[in-house]
Amino acid sequence: MVSNFPAIVKRFLKDFPTDDYPVLDTFTFGSCWMSFVMDQSQSSMRDLFKRLNIRGIEMDISTFSKASKNRDPIIFHDLFLKSRNELRKKNNIDSKALVLFPIDSTIISLTSKLLWKEGYHQVKLFSGINLLTAEPDGILIHFGQGHDSKYGEETIAATPKNGVSVMDRGFCKLERIKNLIQDRERYFVIRIKNDMSLEMLENGKFLVGTGTKKVECRIVNYCDLEERTEFRLATNLPETGEFAVSNKEIGEFYRNRWQIELLWKFLKMHLKLDRLITKNTNGIEIQIYCCLIAYIVLQLVETPKEFGEKILDKLRYLQAFMCENISYVHWFRKMVFEQ
Repeated sequence: MVSNFPAIVKRFLKDFPTDDYPVLDTFTFGSCWMSFVMDQSQSSMRDLFKRLNIRGIEMDISTFSKASKNRDPIIFHDLFLKSRNELRKKNNIDSKALVLFPIDSTIISLTSKLLWKEGYHQVKLFSGINLLTAEPDGILIHFGQGHDSKYGEETIAATPKNGVSVMDRGFCKLERIKNLIQDRERYFVIRIKNDMSLEMLENGKFLVGTGTKKVECRIVNYCDLEERTEFRLATNLPETGEFAVSNKEIGEFYRNRWQIELLWKFLKMHLKLDRLITKNTNGIEIQIYCCLIAYIVLQLVETPKEFGEKILDKLRYLQAFMCENISYVHWFRKMVFEQ
């Protein structure tokens, strides 16, 4: 195998305790979660546990379910932060560079009636993605229904300094636009609703809204002729001066918002985020963070270029070598303790 994957696994998992619980230690617990997320040959935890039992690792669904319900997910949160910081160091981006930070939410349906009784029918995951480093940031897990305009402040606050948060009209409300304008260290591009009132001023800017809640800001309009759709973009990016940004560039910034949709697509199609397998909020949080950790690990992994450089190519490359080691759980143990 020609890859830095073993070294990454050893750095990330070596500090997981192997003797903190008598039945299911943290190392094995975390390895099982990461194995479920990354192993393309497994469709359920039961399939994974059956394979582990046959090949000498005792595991049962009851013990694992109790651990997922009761154990503090902070170890996975800390591992996410550690992996994200390593990705940031790897890319070594100039702190003064203008960073695009698309923000959005995705809905994950809940199928457990136990969660329905608690009033939860879905989970909303909020995140942004730094397009220079490919790192997700500003993670917010919201249980229940709710419009994007009411949530996501933590995600918006994660916009890097000198960065541009890019949001769809679901995040649009006048109070939010007003607060974004007041932030002197960050920029924003947000699509406003087509039924919002606009009043052009002599300075070229617009008053958005009606009554006492009007907000003055720069508005960029453009149309998609094929779809016959109008886009109205509110922004605080400068129109003149040394760091001026043209209307065309702002339109391109908004087009790059699609990158956050590609993140959701990859997490759901290839890292099993489309189906939450636990029946409690604690386990759901663990599964979400494991998906995000796996995504960052794939960004960090280096593989021979002839096999492809996309993260899906890397996942398939690792899958080919995982098959030689029975499961990711067996492989993780080998990489951390035997090498």
